[in-house]
Amino acid sequence: MSSGKCAAGIAAVLMLSGLALAADTIHKDLHFKVGKHPTVSINNPYGPVVVKAGAAHEVAVIALLHSDKVELDQSKSHNRVDITSHLLAGADEKSGFVEYEVLVPADTDLTLQSETGRIHAEKLQGDLTVAGNNGPIEVTDCTDGHVHVRTLNGTVTLSNVHGHIEIMSVGGDVVMRGVTGTLVAVNSNSGRIEYEGDFGEEGDYAFTSHTGNIDAVAPAYASIDVLARSTNGSVQSDFSLEPKHAPFIIRGANAISGTLGKAASSVNLFSFSGKIRLKKRQN
Repeated sequence: MSSGKCAAGIAAVLMLSGLALAADTIHKDLHFKVGKHPTVSINNPYGPVVVKAGAAHEVAVIALLHSDKVELDQSKSHNRVDITSHLLAGADEKSGFVEYEVLVPADTDLTLQSETGRIHAEKLQGDLTVAGNNGPIEVTDCTDGHVHVRTLNGTVTLSNVHGHIEIMSVGGDVVMRGVTGTLVAVNSNSGRIEYEGDFGEEGDYAFTSHTGNIDAVAPAYASIDVLARSTNGSVQSDFSLEPKHAPFIIRGANAISGTLGKAASSVNLFSFSGKIRLKKRQN
């Protein structure tokens, strides 16, 4: 194949994968052989990081560097791979921008960081640690691992995730769809917390906010033990809960305490001034 056809082929592949190839873009294609249950860390100050499950025993990285003001630092030690976008002198958010698309074995333990870019993890089974500032964070179809997410103002979205889940957000909204686990803990300052699911079986669900609202939507067959309170906000429920003793005095419309079904999962919803709504899912 001629060099011109080869370059065209690479560009076509990148376009199909969702990465934009500009004239001054530097393309890096990296491959690392790994064993079972590898550890992968990617630190990218400016730009998106998309990680999906791929072939066993290989980590494949496509990186697009938008200028020569940024380099890739890479290292492999035993069963660990570390990749960092290294900003050179004079680099800023535009010139230091790097786009990552990464395929890893499904059982990989991942650490992903980006200040401004979107972070997306999909179809993984290992532990996942994600840290972001303003970019959206998405975790989809991940099971069996510990999921730790920390963000400043980025929106966090979890879809079809099962495991041990902890999320901390200052101002970003947290949206969960079909999320279950032994522990699902969300702490937000001003961001909104939304949950839609059945709360699983024998899990602990703790959603806490300072000023943000909390909305939880569950089916009529949910089996939950509910304790909800907003110090200066209102608490509403569509469910007829079986009353139970609460560790605080319930007055007016700012708290509820009760059980539904066999009360298999514990659900604690607390806010200082936000509204709390426990809604019944409409089929």
